[in-house]
Order: sequence, then structure tokens, then C-alpha cells
Amino acid sequence: MSEEEFNKVFAKRLNYYLQEYEMTQIDLAKKLGVGTTSVSNWCRGIKSPRMDKIDAMCRIFHCRRSDLMEEAPEPEYYTNPETAKVAQEIFHNKELRGLFDTARDASPEDLRTVQTLLEALKKKERGDGYAE
Repeated sequence: MSEEEFNKVFAKRLNYYLQEYEMTQIDLAKKLGVGTTSVSNWCRGIKSPRMDKIDAMCRIFHCRRSDLMEEAPEPEYYTNPETAKVAQEIFHNKELRGLFDTARDASPEDLRTVQTLLEALKKKERGDGYAE
């Protein structure tokens, strides 16, 4: 892996942990005893920290070096491969892509309504208690 690729991976993972721990770059800089410019450069993938700083971050984020230094696999969102295929087709259809965009800004009540509808459709498919 090139230095540029490493910096990019490290930046992505560092930003993930900062978000997970609800920590700002300033907070991390203070905990590590480094300048905010250094942390900013790490977060933007411009530079990478020395190993002693990576080890300190591992203690702060309760993680291993590999968690910061290696690309994390993306979790499978859909457990059913056919569902994943249909979702991908919907996403690539610009007229239907709005379904994804709409869900992003939907209210919790609207999402619960959609959830209830999907659960009712599942019950109908299994034949257990769906009444029309």
C-alpha cells in the first residue's frame, strides 16, 4: 500500500472513531499533546501520525492498530441477495432513486409507517395473519 493510500485509509478510520466517540479534532489534539494542524492533516489524509501517536489513539478509542490502519469491510446491508439486487436496481434508476433520498429525511413516524407496511407485506407473504 502506498503512503497516499495509507493516509486515505487512516483518515477514513480516524474520522469514523472521532464520530463514534463524539470527539472533535481539538479534543483529540489535546489528549495526544499535538497541534490541531497535525490532527487536521491526519483527518484529511495529508499526513499520517507516528506509531506512538497511533498507539495512543488505540488507547483512547479502545481499538487495535489494525482498526485504524486497515480498511474496514462494509457491512452487508441486505441479508437476502435478491433484495440487495433489487435495491441496487432501484438506486441506479434515477426516477426511483428518490426513495432512498426520501427515507433519509423522513420523520420517525413516516419510517415507522413504512416499517409497519413492510412487516404486513412479510406476514402476507408467509400467510400468517394478514387481513385484507
